[in-house]
Amino acid sequence: MSVPTRLVEFVEALRDHSILAGPGETIDAARVLAVLGMDDREQVREGLAAALLRRSGQRVVFDQVFDLYFPSSMGGAPDEPQDVESLRSQLVDALATGSAEQQQALARAAVDALGQFGQGGTGSGWSAYQTLQRLRPETLLVRILAALRADDPGFLADVRRNEIRRQIDGFRRMVESEARRRTAELRGRETVSRNAVAQPSDRVDFLTAGRAQLAEMRRAIYPLSRKLATRLAARRRRTRRGEIDLRRTLRRSIATGGVPIKPAYRHRRPGRPELVLLCDMSGSVAGFANFTLLLTQALRDQFSKVRAFAFVETTDEVTHLVKAGAENPAGLATRIHREAKLTRWDGHSDYTHSLQVFADEWLDAVGPRTSVLVLGDARNNGGDPNLAALRRIVGNARRAYWLNPEPERLWSTGDSLAHEYAKVVEMYECRTVHQLSELITRLLPI
Repeated sequence: MSVPTRLVEFVEALRDHSILAGPGETIDAARVLAVLGMDDREQVREGLAAALLRRSGQRVVFDQVFDLYFPSSMGGAPDEPQDVESLRSQLVDALATGSAEQQQALARAAVDALGQFGQGGTGSGWSAYQTLQRLRPETLLVRILAALRADDPGFLADVRRNEIRRQIDGFRRMVESEARRRTAELRGRETVSRNAVAQPSDRVDFLTAGRAQLAEMRRAIYPLSRKLATRLAARRRRTRRGEIDLRRTLRRSIATGGVPIKPAYRHRRPGRPELVLLCDMSGSVAGFANFTLLLTQALRDQFSKVRAFAFVETTDEVTHLVKAGAENPAGLATRIHREAKLTRWDGHSDYTHSLQVFADEWLDAVGPRTSVLVLGDARNNGGDPNLAALRRIVGNARRAYWLNPEPERLWSTGDSLAHEYAKVVEMYECRTVHQLSELITRLLPI
């Protein structure tokens, strides 16, 4: 396959993963390859990344797809098959010396020796999970530190411990990349790219995101908030121009023979709106609520006032915790559960009581300039929806929206009351950071 064809297929695979590289970026990438050549693979990687990527949070996906379309090797490991203990001993030496080349070679050998499943048919391939489960590199930390201590009794154990952990994480990524490469040789790059490459962090479902993905989302909060603030400011500028001022327009037209070439407008002077968030902090929904709370806190300059309320079985105000949590976003949900009064009996979601408590105790937080965002999956464990309390809240607000992190196809299944609540307040599916940012830009008042 020619290099231009390979490059076009690579860019198409990136587009399948929401990396919007168009013809212009593809031409830039071709020029990069013409200048750099194909001798140094890492230079090619960095050059193509500079030409094709335009947004933060896309590099992990780019690297995984790059490894499929520009692999470092073909076929299996050149050495003889090795057993688990031999590979573990070699890995201890490679991690102790910090040799990336040796670690990469061991990743190939480990996948070749431990990762194959199936018998060569359509259901066969190479598994990074199977390889890592048998190799267990995370259990080698003590052996590596012992080897380092023997060579240098005065070394700083704490410093090296963190360094070794980073190297172990890097080795795990090498194994995952190698397993994808070997499987792609068997099943095709397009198939593996479509099914085995992780989605960008802004496309990951809140309810299925792992710890590492949630951490990556939190790191994206402040860059995303700056982008959304720019969008909101642009919307505010566009809407300041109100209706045509007929008297001033006619007065201006005297200078152009009575033709109103340049209309005059009545400029609106809107005040900044207020925002109230009512967040379900139970179970997996807490990750979605946590991220949204931090994002709106980062956007607080766009509003005259932001107040946050959380609930599980009952409701409590957490505005002060969200403000403090901006310094430690990873621990916000833990602090809210520890310091706020959210539960009464068994800790299961109770929209019935939570909505009633908010309507009885904090309805004065919602006024004619207030927009209310309700964040939750609307699953009430078989309880009454308490639509009367929700109507009181919505009736006091300027605008009210419900963001539901579940797929719309699951609304009103099981104990979900989504369509009942949607009769009172506009409800939107909000499963990813991308959807959240689009909804905030479109729905929030200016």
